[in-house]
Amino acid sequence: MKKYVLGVIALSFAFSCKSVNQNKGNSKESLVDQFSKPEYKLPRVSVHRGGGYMPMWPENCLESFQYVSSKMPCIIECDIEMSKDSVLVLMHDQTLDRTSTGKGKVSALEYKNLLNYSLKDNFGNITTYKIPTLNAILTWGKNNVIYTLDVKKTTPFRMVTAQIKEKNAYSYAAVITYNLKEAVEVYKLDPKVLISVSLMQVADYERLHGAGIPDKNMVAFIGTREPKKELIDFLHTKNIKTILGVLGNLDKKAEAANNTLYTTWASLGVDIFATDRPFDVYKEIKQ
Repeated sequence: MKKYVLGVIALSFAFSCKSVNQNKGNSKESLVDQFSKPEYKLPRVSVHRGGGYMPMWPENCLESFQYVSSKMPCIIECDIEMSKDSVLVLMHDQTLDRTSTGKGKVSALEYKNLLNYSLKDNFGNITTYKIPTLNAILTWGKNNVIYTLDVKKTTPFRMVTAQIKEKNAYSYAAVITYNLKEAVEVYKLDPKVLISVSLMQVADYERLHGAGIPDKNMVAFIGTREPKKELIDFLHTKNIKTILGVLGNLDKKAEAANNTLYTTWASLGVDIFATDRPFDVYKEIKQ
């Protein structure tokens, strides 16, 4: 484990300071306006759950976001759950057991009680870090990262969009949806918010467009399988940026091929890689 930690640290220091300070979502324009520009240059790595697969850097942890973003320009994908007293917190699971020293459902405890627990990384190592609130990460995120917020089923979209509005986080926070109904709900709640939509085929686009969601409000998650150039090319004619979920099987396939597949997929037009291997992806595609 010690050698693994040192390896991650050594790799992270290889990234230049110049690249770290580029494309951090610090524009005064909303993401809706930024992403719809063909020439807009994105941070092309989206860190799945903001970490977790780096020893001592837990997922959905503010300190992990700070660490990763200090080494490379990135998008942070993170998960929003709600406590018993309606505080929006970062947690992927409904329960505390896997990623913290607590047990039981997040929704069964008030936020002050959640602070009694510490976060764990995906290897089971306990850290000193605490469960952050959405309010805290939005406060820190301005001028630092772009967020894509994965709203869990027990959390109302209206509460998330309300916090984006309260923080005026339109320039660095997008909301993830998984179906047409959710995408329409978020758009109606706040048409200024950029929406990550599941878009695996042209028919999916037609349904979203037909429901009244403007092209500029969409960033397209195109799945977790080998990307289809025809779909990417079509979406680019609409000025819609694409996210490929390489987390899981595609990350493993790329690792086996010495990471060169990330460049191959980038050449097909993939704009953003959602990954559990952020440093490896960035190192391969940063040129």
